[in-house]
Order: sequence, then structure tokens, then C-alpha cells
Amino acid sequence: MTTNKDAFRDYLQLEKKYSPHTLTAYCADIASFESFNKIHFEEQGIEQVRYSQIRSWIVSLVDDGVSNGSVNRKIASLKAFYKFLLKTKQIRVSPLSRHKALKTSRVLQVPFSEKEVLNVLDQMQNTIGFEEVRNKLIIDLLYTTGMRRAELIQLQIANIDLSNNTIKVLGKRSKERILPVLPVLAVQFCLYLKERALLAIVVDNAYFFLTKKGLKLNDSFVYRLINSYFSGVSEKVKKSPHILRHTFATHLLNNGADLNSVKELLGHSSLASTQIYTHSSLSEIKSIYKEAHPRGRK
Repeated sequence: MTTNKDAFRDYLQLEKKYSPHTLTAYCADIASFESFNKIHFEEQGIEQVRYSQIRSWIVSLVDDGVSNGSVNRKIASLKAFYKFLLKTKQIRVSPLSRHKALKTSRVLQVPFSEKEVLNVLDQMQNTIGFEEVRNKLIIDLLYTTGMRRAELIQLQIANIDLSNNTIKVLGKRSKERILPVLPVLAVQFCLYLKERALLAIVVDNAYFFLTKKGLKLNDSFVYRLINSYFSGVSEKVKKSPHILRHTFATHLLNNGADLNSVKELLGHSSLASTQIYTHSSLSEIKSIYKEAHPRGRK
């Protein structure tokens, strides 16, 4: 018999087109609350809970040192579940209908400087061998396209068109978009494909980027790769694939790209998502403003 949780997972996967990572996170959050509910309120199901029970869970999470941002994410998972129950007429009112998210401080994501990125790429000149060639292409592709880590991992050979210097990526909720590839990367693509063809074993043949064992990459592999290479040139606290995506957007805006074009390249559904990158360009804007305004030159 299909449970509400199973039906909810199918709904997120088949209708909302959520990624496997998001599905896992949502289901884990719901299971966590369900476990808390059984222990503290002896409830077998979470369909009939009251807000007071959810509030007790929130207090418990905060007492355990969970950040407000993480608590809000867990509540968002629970809210989506109750929204689904409303939609399927399993409940009449959501217990979270009047819930207000906890206040969070906005964390400033500091991008890499152009010098830091170029230092990494310069150190990777004249690379030889499968792993070195692959690593350089990964870093250069993330920096020159702004694609997400998941999009890079899911990139397939069939979606690369070197004759037109374009690649097709599968974004959030299975939304496809075409990204231009700079001509300077064409040689790197060809070199990597030659090295890839020499692998003794290829298990996940459809995927473009592989490990030396012929397997598809995973999240932690890509994170470690970026962190390792940028640790040598940057003292920034966070060095991740997302920061490289952030860097891509910031450098484009700093060099005159319009916000809407950056939005399309990043695969954002609205300009509001892209505008978070504009604060990083404030120093550049101040410099241009000072040079351009008659009063600024005095």
C-alpha cells in the first residue's frame, strides 16, 4: 500500500522534477520530524499533528545547535509535504499555515579574484595524463560557463557539440539550456577525449567526465578537486564549485555584462536569483561611478 510519504516522493520526482539530492534531503527532513514526533508525542503518523508539536521540534533543533538556516530548510521540507497533503485532500488545514521562518543573517559569498583564477589555470599549463587534463578542463569549464556542480557531473557526451562550440546541460527541475563554449576550450575538449579513450575500463560511458576507473563523478569528488587547487592560491574561507559559479557571474558583471544575460547563462528562473551576485560588483561599480561622474574626478 502506497503511503503519503511515498506518494509525496513520487510527486516531487515525477511532477516537480526535483533532483535526487533534493529528494533525499526532503525525505530525510520528514523522517527526522516523524521520529521526533513518535518519541515525544507517541504519534504514529504526522498527518494530524498540531503546530505546537512542530514548534517543539524547532526548539529541539535550535537547542542541538542547528543553525536557523538549516532549521528553515527542514521546515520548508515539512511545509511542502503538508502542501501536498492539502492538494490531495488528505488534510484540510496545514499546521504550518501561519509559521514564520526564523531570522537568518545573510552570509556574503566572496568570489575568487580574476588573478586567483588565472593563477590556478596558469599552474595547470602543459598538463599531461588523463587526470591532470580532466581536472584543468573541469575548472576551466566551471569558470567559463558558470554551470552548477550537478550539471557538470550529469554532462553527457551526446550533449557536447564541438562543431558549434555549445553544450547542453540539464539544470534544476530537468530544465535544459544551451551554453556557449569559448573557442579556447575546444583544444582542451579534444585532448581530454583522447585521454578518456585510453582508459582501460569505462563503466559509465554516457557521461563526459569520469574518474580514472571509468566511473561517473560524484559531488564530493568535484568539491575536493576545486578546494584542493584553489587552496594554493586563495586564503578565502570557502573554496567550492559554487564559489566558482559565483565568480563566473561576478566577473561577467564586473566586465559589463547585463544582468539578464547572466541570468540566462546561470539558468535562473527569475532575476531575483541573479541579483544576489550584484553586491559583489559594488566595488567595480563605485570605481566606474567615480571615474564617470564629473564630481567624482575632483
